[in-house]
Amino acid sequence: MSWARIMVPLAGGKSDAGILPLARLVAEPFGAELAAIHAPADIADLMPWMGEGFMGGVQISAMESLKEAAVEGAKAAGEACLACGYAKTKLTTLQSPVWAALAMEARLSDVVVFGQEPASGRSPLSEAFQQIVADEQRPVIVARPGLNLHGIMAVAWDGGKEATRAVRTALPMLQKASRVIVLGAPAASSRAFDLRRIQAFLSARGIEADIEEMQGDRDAGHLLLSKARELGAAMLVAGAFGHARVREYVFGGTTRTLLNSDGPSLFLSH
Repeated sequence: MSWARIMVPLAGGKSDAGILPLARLVAEPFGAELAAIHAPADIADLMPWMGEGFMGGVQISAMESLKEAAVEGAKAAGEACLACGYAKTKLTTLQSPVWAALAMEARLSDVVVFGQEPASGRSPLSEAFQQIVADEQRPVIVARPGLNLHGIMAVAWDGGKEATRAVRTALPMLQKASRVIVLGAPAASSRAFDLRRIQAFLSARGIEADIEEMQGDRDAGHLLLSKARELGAAMLVAGAFGHARVREYVFGGTTRTLLNSDGPSLFLSH
């Protein structure tokens, strides 16, 4: 089992130079293609404002500005890809409708890599992050400093479908880890679960994992982050959106805690 295509969305700005080397760290151990997808602002997003009464000169100026920004962004993305120095990098600049094209690229990738800023809502790619995780339900890595696929991997598991799907999807990555530790906090969960079940699941697939049952009934996100830091984990694997999305207001509960706190890189799957 392996990954063949790692996707990294690019905004065409300074942040691209930071996320590409981290995405390379994900692609390189698999010898995978690094699909660098430049997603410029979409001219189609202006269409609702171009109805009756919209000033023609303003309309033309806005469209020309977006076109110029897309060209400059594509150039910046290309330079960042060259600086990354990974031979299997393939740059694609999307055309309108950008979201539909981005969704298709995500569907045809094994995992999508984002930086911290899109994941915490501080980037032009933040909406893309939300849509790819929640709507497209694609596995995502939130890449942070210290990312290392050969390091320690912590796995958050509570017996739920999201957490179990995250473990299944992350198997190629978990097989490369120096150590895997399954973490659970029964007192912080409404579910009854036995960590030995997922330990046996992993063992049957060649991954000998340790288990640690965490004590405490406070927010599971804080418990997980504290234990992951204590273990020196390079990655935390977790299910996203454990409750109904309408209740979590897109990113809420444990998911919001993981995204908005310092800690290891995250592997999230919904």
